[in-house]
Amino acid sequence: MNSSQTAPPRDPAIRMIAMPADANPSGDIFGGYIMALMDLAGANVCYEHAGGRIATVAVKEIEFHVPVLIGDEITCYADITRTGRTSITARVETWVKRRAGGDRFIVTEGEFTYVRIDENRNPIAMETKA
Repeated sequence: MNSSQTAPPRDPAIRMIAMPADANPSGDIFGGYIMALMDLAGANVCYEHAGGRIATVAVKEIEFHVPVLIGDEITCYADITRTGRTSITARVETWVKRRAGGDRFIVTEGEFTYVRIDENRNPIAMETKA
């Protein structure tokens, strides 16, 4: 992918640099590593909105568009798309900036659902924001 795109006009939920330990022998970053970053990004946004502890309960429609390479700057953006009584869902986009060329573009997107839980890990109702 050669053309640069404009990243979403909001603060990132998480940003990392792709390292060799997270890559396969061909130099592509493992999809599981990207999924973990996306889960963290969604959780960052949803934790704040939920008012406390949450746990991941579902990942839906994750799509990998372009490989992430060693040295890429990985940025995940998350937006809350649905809030239920005990659950909250976020759409997460993963963008990269290539070290060599500086292009910025989307590489992965997906939907993550979390449930608000108490200290015993039982679902509880969301706290309402004033």
